[in-house]
Amino acid sequence: MIWLVFIVFLLALILRFPIAFALGLSCLVYILGEGIPLIVVPMKMFSGIDVFVLLSIPGFILAGNLMNHGGLTAKIITFCNHLLGHIRGGLSLANIGASMLFAGISGTAVSDTASIGAVLIPAMKKEGYDEGFSCAVTASSSTVGPIIPPSVPMIIAATLSGLSVGKLFLAGAVPGFLLGVGLMLVAYFISVKRNYPKHAKSSLKQIGSSLIDTFWALLMTIIILFGIIGGVFTPTEASIIAVIYAYIIGRYVYKNLSFKKVQVIILDSMKTSASLMVLVGFANLFGWILITERMPQYVSNQILDFSTNKYMVLLLINLLLIFVGTFMETVAALLILFPILLKVAITVGVDPIHFSVIAVLNLIIGLTTPPVGVCLFVASSIGKTSIGTVSKAALPFLFVSIIVLILVTLIPQLSLFLPGLFAE
Repeated sequence: MIWLVFIVFLLALILRFPIAFALGLSCLVYILGEGIPLIVVPMKMFSGIDVFVLLSIPGFILAGNLMNHGGLTAKIITFCNHLLGHIRGGLSLANIGASMLFAGISGTAVSDTASIGAVLIPAMKKEGYDEGFSCAVTASSSTVGPIIPPSVPMIIAATLSGLSVGKLFLAGAVPGFLLGVGLMLVAYFISVKRNYPKHAKSSLKQIGSSLIDTFWALLMTIIILFGIIGGVFTPTEASIIAVIYAYIIGRYVYKNLSFKKVQVIILDSMKTSASLMVLVGFANLFGWILITERMPQYVSNQILDFSTNKYMVLLLINLLLIFVGTFMETVAALLILFPILLKVAITVGVDPIHFSVIAVLNLIIGLTTPPVGVCLFVASSIGKTSIGTVSKAALPFLFVSIIVLILVTLIPQLSLFLPGLFAE
């Protein structure tokens, strides 16, 4: 029966069902086939979303939308352009730098691609950058978002594992920085080879003025991160503080948030949050079915029968997660696979914090993996470019992302250094 569940799920994905509905349909097939009372559906869905830390996700989504519509994206792009625009291919470097800074606000890769891409892809094309390159650098740089804190996937991973959200936020900082720098190096070398344009060097006064404009936005990330780490407030409380802060800055400092616009932002954030919570609910029901059918034990035994070597097991998990990430959204993939694979990783001696970073990094890399990476489709849609052109242009960026993944996998201290430092 369990294999019928997987077949229905895959068929639903192929037919372009939303992932939440694909999960729900496959669960319904199992429940009806096994004669289980339908009351199980709302019970398991509610138990999946009845977790205090998950309340932080709607807050961070709303805060991100407030800051985005409040003019934050444009100011971050302007600052990065002042800082990096004088280098060959400076607009592509500013694109990546903006994603690294914007990561602290949105925390999701697809929203970064859409928000920054809407501004920078047309601007890059206008300045003479290739269409494929403009889309590829935007999609690839957006993967930094779910790694650098605060991060929605890290909150999900913490919920599923019982780990500290603050420690997972810290664990992603160094890998996220490495990924951003690696992508910048690739963009620079390609820009030099193709002789992409550069701007006149900005004065210190221009850079300083732009930094002051961007400072208020960056301060929010600092408040959230150190407030959680310092135990001043919980992640859920931090998300509410972020909303209040984002509204004040957007309304009274940047002066881009009208009352009417805020109403639209709240409605849009409610829709996003609701769809995410439905996904979490159905994923919990799906997970209960997997546990009932002893799938975690089956997967664990299959991997451990193949090898008990820690690095071989991590290699197999990496390959699986990158493959899954190519066609499944990060949060959905985490909800389904993370609890199963975490047990396998712990069995062979992998630190759970280290593994959480590996899992999230794998899945976001999958978002830019040809031929079906979600971020590639978003970028190609914005740039009005074929997915084939964007996929080909994304390969150098994918290569450096894989290198960073290998480093993070083989060197646990890249993930564990900051959590250990602040724990002492």
